[in-house]
Amino acid sequence: MDSLGLFILLMLLCFQWTTAPAAEEVTWTYTGLVGQSEWSQYFPDCGGTSQSPVDVVTTQTKYDPSLIPLTPLGYSQHGNKPFTLYNNGHTAVIDLPDWMGLGGLPWLFTAVQMHLHWGSGGPSHGGSEHTINGLSADAELHVVHYNSELYPNMSTAMTQSDGLAVLGILIVTGEETNLAFNNILHYLSRIRHADQKVSIPAFDIQSLFPKDLGRYYRYNGSLTTPPCYQSVIWTLFNERVQISKAQLLKMETILYTSKVEDPVRMLLQDNYRATQLLNHRVVFASFTAESGKELSSGEVTAIVIGVMCGCVGLAVIIRFIVKTIRTKGPEKAKDKKQDMALNSTPKAEKKEEPSPSPQTEP
Repeated sequence: MDSLGLFILLMLLCFQWTTAPAAEEVTWTYTGLVGQSEWSQYFPDCGGTSQSPVDVVTTQTKYDPSLIPLTPLGYSQHGNKPFTLYNNGHTAVIDLPDWMGLGGLPWLFTAVQMHLHWGSGGPSHGGSEHTINGLSADAELHVVHYNSELYPNMSTAMTQSDGLAVLGILIVTGEETNLAFNNILHYLSRIRHADQKVSIPAFDIQSLFPKDLGRYYRYNGSLTTPPCYQSVIWTLFNERVQISKAQLLKMETILYTSKVEDPVRMLLQDNYRATQLLNHRVVFASFTAESGKELSSGEVTAIVIGVMCGCVGLAVIIRFIVKTIRTKGPEKAKDKKQDMALNSTPKAEKKEEPSPSPQTEP
């Protein structure tokens, strides 16, 4: 009887193990059976109250003068060792050497990797994870760092509330090709399938960043993919980076989520998480609304033309006024002389008029 009971218990444990796999064994996706809406069932942190990404409502941000410009450390000193670019089935990832880091935060953070998020509909159809005032960018670059001052490695740091720091760079499209991004995009065709890797020439990682690293939004959040640990100090730059439409198209259409041996190929698209509720959190800004306002090239051109037209118009008005004054001066003097002449004429005529001679009666 004891043996039978033990056998039944073992069978129940075996059944439970086979029907309820551990979270780390679950293959998650952005859509489908284990899509975004189901992540929290397998990864509890994905249902937390401090999740990322978020929508940054600029009128609700709080200016924090203590937020200083970030300082990339060693990002331009790539050396001769090549980088590793790989397709993990969810995105394209580049491992970063540990001599790269990030200053300007309360602790020193060491670089780990960077990856991209994009959509599927081309320009103006979304693809970024973070949004600003409800508007999406076409793609987004994330640069991941761990707190190397407090924790020995990424695995330990990612479970701690102050363990990670991620830079978010919004990407929009324009007419010009961004040569810096070609250092990545030119090699995507070599990692078309999940789990494929390739060595690529090292390049200046900072060339991917916006020029202005002093204006950004800061908040506490999470990883945007499972296991969604709420351990990230997020920095979302205000300035966007521009790539061409052809570059975006390559990003959206060249990679697969499927492996080489899979019978069906599935394009890797729309690999971005929907924005999450901000809840109790506050998004801080390193700049005020006035100093942080960006002008497009069209707006700048319009302002310059407007100023030039205004200056020309002002010059014309001043010239007209001066000319009028100069013209009216002699006219006034002439009129004055004529008035004097008219006023003096009757007197002269009166003096010259002969007195009438006396008339005699008949």
